[in-house]
Amino acid sequence: MSEPRHFVLAAGGTGGHMVPAAALAAELIRRGHSVALVSDARGVRFPGLFEGIETHIMPAGRLAGGPVGWLRAGRAMLKGRAMAIKLFKAHRPAAVIGFGGYPAFPALMAAFACRIPTAIHEQNAVLGRVNRLVAGRVSAIATSYPDVARLAPGHWGKTRLVGNPVRESVRMLRERPYPLIEEDSIFRVLVTGGSQGASVLSQVVPDGLALLPVSLRRRLQVTHQARAEDIEAVRAKYAEHSIPAELATYLPDLPEQLGWAHLVIARAGASTLAELTCAGRPAILVPLPSATDDHQTANAREMTDAGGARTIAQRHFNPVELAKQMQKLGLDPQALQNAAHRAWSIGRPEATGDLADLVESLDGPLRPNPVGAPRAARPKPQAAYA
Repeated sequence: MSEPRHFVLAAGGTGGHMVPAAALAAELIRRGHSVALVSDARGVRFPGLFEGIETHIMPAGRLAGGPVGWLRAGRAMLKGRAMAIKLFKAHRPAAVIGFGGYPAFPALMAAFACRIPTAIHEQNAVLGRVNRLVAGRVSAIATSYPDVARLAPGHWGKTRLVGNPVRESVRMLRERPYPLIEEDSIFRVLVTGGSQGASVLSQVVPDGLALLPVSLRRRLQVTHQARAEDIEAVRAKYAEHSIPAELATYLPDLPEQLGWAHLVIARAGASTLAELTCAGRPAILVPLPSATDDHQTANAREMTDAGGARTIAQRHFNPVELAKQMQKLGLDPQALQNAAHRAWSIGRPEATGDLADLVESLDGPLRPNPVGAPRAARPKPQAAYA
């Protein structure tokens, strides 16, 4: 174990930023270090992620709304930077690690001013706006994908592929076999649209499942996360089609639901992809078209190319197309098992530990291992997937 040190994690207020930050915080604490979180008011609303961890809420503007909005954002960022400098001078951290999102920017700017080592972690397959702004000045860049768009070639030398950290309860699913599926057994479908749900999934999935052949439809058991404003309409649709469905606006037992799922229908957020590939679960992915730089489509590409998922662009996502893609997978148990194995084969279950190793090494030279290097050999499949 290395000498105990203090680290500051700076993350935007969405689940995609906060979940990997929380996973790293837990690992650093397990290694004997102390950790503090810098975020905005949104970042502290996630229950259980940072319990017992020193938390600092700082202002951070968002570059939107034209010149007036930019001016307001600039003032907020300068105020956040000044607060962070004061914090760092009082409790000088060994390093500051940013996870993207505008709340990370003032903390990283303060770290540059205080000459504190820094790193950023990029969850998506496209380098985010804030990470692009600071990439040239940070000590190290950690990525979740081998190929990351908007990452300048000049930064490859300080870039490491570590993957996207997931919760320990999800990582443990990697050791569980894909659920047994036979010709007449229950077929479990998990529908999730990320922390906010997705109305398009609620609009399309029930009707799409109703178009499946009777032999498959009568075996369905659905768990569906829906937005509060959609949930009663979705419940009525499933009842109309006589499809057993459990609905909720939030799934606190998502890892357990994922463990039992035969197929997942989901958005293509970075955390969702990391969980699917870590657990080894096949999926039908519907990328959010409004995601910045269309990064969800880029996220889905690796899993789709590997054969672990099928991607349907939202403009083509309708009940007929969903039923067609589900039949290609669901009518053949062996095809599902093969897709599960292919998803599993690209998982990066050691992401949390690898990121913690990188963070601990920030006071020394980085080992050469650029993103542009050949990919590491894939692990051999588990017996459960053989």
